[in-house]
Amino acid sequence: MRVSGIRVGLWSLAGLLAVVISAMLVNASWAQTTDVTRIEEDWELVITEPSPNSDAPQVTCLIAPVANVASLYATFIVNHHDVPYFIAGGLQQQAWNGKTLLASKRYPDQAVLTTPGETIRWTQVMRLADDGLVFEVVNGESTTWGAFGGEGTIKITVSTALTNLNGYNPAVSVEHSGASFAANRVQSLVLKRVRAYGAAGLITEDRTARVVHSLNE
Repeated sequence: MRVSGIRVGLWSLAGLLAVVISAMLVNASWAQTTDVTRIEEDWELVITEPSPNSDAPQVTCLIAPVANVASLYATFIVNHHDVPYFIAGGLQQQAWNGKTLLASKRYPDQAVLTTPGETIRWTQVMRLADDGLVFEVVNGESTTWGAFGGEGTIKITVSTALTNLNGYNPAVSVEHSGASFAANRVQSLVLKRVRAYGAAGLITEDRTARVVHSLNE
């Protein structure tokens, strides 16, 4: 199976077991009585030696409102676009329903990674709104693209019948994210922190650092 240019389900058994063991955000103690309406994931990507001539590396990070990728989810694409056709460099947000592309939006800056040792940070937001399910990237910071995200620059809204995001599980994000090309040029990709919000504000914050990729492992 492929999700937006990255082959999923090929992680090692040990890695999958680690994901299952570490994955806990929505738990019965509060999810049964509190509707989650917003999820925030803090990501960190560290590059080793990029290759501008080959547009390497390329990274994809996924977020989904339920514990599978058979229905709605979004992918954040770093250093390339792969829909409707391949474009080198830049940032792109994609919204999917299973294998069907619903919408895509690219960040205006089409720069290609060129800085050795660059660290890129961003927050992927998924929230319920009056007009549907919103996927957005905010608080991005990098050398290549500067400050990115926010103000609707990387935002997609899709229709949904969901009334809460209680089915979210960070294990899905970890399992279906990674370096889709030139993983040897990625020092690390880590889901650093996850927050869940309801109508009254912050419900819980999970500070478990979930390593998706590391050259040290």
